[in-house]
Amino acid sequence: MARRSRSRSQSDTYLRSDSGRTDGSEPGTGSPILELLVVFVLVFVVQGLTYFAGVMAGLFVLTPPLATNPWTIVTSVYAHNGVSHLVSNSVALIVFGWPVARATTRLRFHAFFVATGAIAGVSQIVVTGLFVPNPGVLGASGAVFALLGYLIASNRLSSGLASFVGVPRWASILTFVVLAIAVTFATASPGVALIAHFTGLLVGLFAGRAGVLAVSARGSSDRVSG
Repeated sequence: MARRSRSRSQSDTYLRSDSGRTDGSEPGTGSPILELLVVFVLVFVVQGLTYFAGVMAGLFVLTPPLATNPWTIVTSVYAHNGVSHLVSNSVALIVFGWPVARATTRLRFHAFFVATGAIAGVSQIVVTGLFVPNPGVLGASGAVFALLGYLIASNRLSSGLASFVGVPRWASILTFVVLAIAVTFATASPGVALIAHFTGLLVGLFAGRAGVLAVSARGSSDRVSG
């Protein structure tokens, strides 16, 4: 396929339709979102079946100590505590994840999702465990917040401002921390894993600023169009 003209907009570069290779090595497809939604539903069904067998928590709920059921560091990212939890995370995944999925490869998107979700879940267990007993955590919220953070920090407006205005690194870090705190508390509600949300958003902000999911020829300086 002939190389596209450099005169085309960045949105053409990032939001082109999926074509050519289908192994996840090329950007431009929203299919990871659909794949995650299918995984969410399948895991939710398995949760229901294993609940009656009395083994659901051991398979899908991340609890301390982490070494007891280490697989839950991953499986808890795809599990949900009820239909409303599943629906809310699915809607947020579509809204925040679609632009990111269109700008990167399938493999990178899935790796980013599970890695940030795992980091958020572990942080929830470790930090809250320092103060109160932690009954456990499950859900994709941490990963979804990471996608939101990536979208905020990597769009053309924010990256353009950062390149135009010389901002010290400490100021950028402080801004990200304050923003993560503000968004976390703005979306807080009873029973929500605030530490996981905060961690996911913060990791997503730094990842977006670094452009870790950028795959175009221009390298890591590219940002998501949003």
